[in-house]
Amino acid sequence: MVSGSFSKETPLSVPIDRLWKARILDAHNLLPKIFPAFISSVEIIEGDGGIGTVGKVNLTEVVGGYDFVKSKIEELDNEKHIVKESVVEGGLIGTKLNSYTLEHRFEEGGEGKTVERLTVEYESLDETPLSPEEQSQIAGRLSGVTKAVEGYLLANPTAYV
Repeated sequence: MVSGSFSKETPLSVPIDRLWKARILDAHNLLPKIFPAFISSVEIIEGDGGIGTVGKVNLTEVVGGYDFVKSKIEELDNEKHIVKESVVEGGLIGTKLNSYTLEHRFEEGGEGKTVERLTVEYESLDETPLSPEEQSQIAGRLSGVTKAVEGYLLANPTAYV
């Protein structure tokens, strides 16, 4: 097994509090609305949305490769706008990775803007680290979700105020 990490920074044109509410606190309701072709539902399996909560994102057949991603919230700081979750089942677990965690850190970008700093830490199944292309693809998908939430918020200026 090989351990590794990679990061991606994404500038966003919406205020941090709106983005946090939509992308993190209400993702279980919002993401299936934004991505109906890819996400059939999001379930809270255990917990109340805080630390220790286990959630399951059920994916459609369009995604291919896996049916769901189940994760556990390890850290949630509503004041600092940081969430860290460990993927515990599904997704890349068992196919490419032994384990991985995602940290989304949102920071003020000035003038009503936000910067997302995404960090992925992983442990591979074999002695091969993720290639730069694989890292870019994973980071692109994750930041793509946040960009789609941004698009939703820009199109719906009264949502999550």
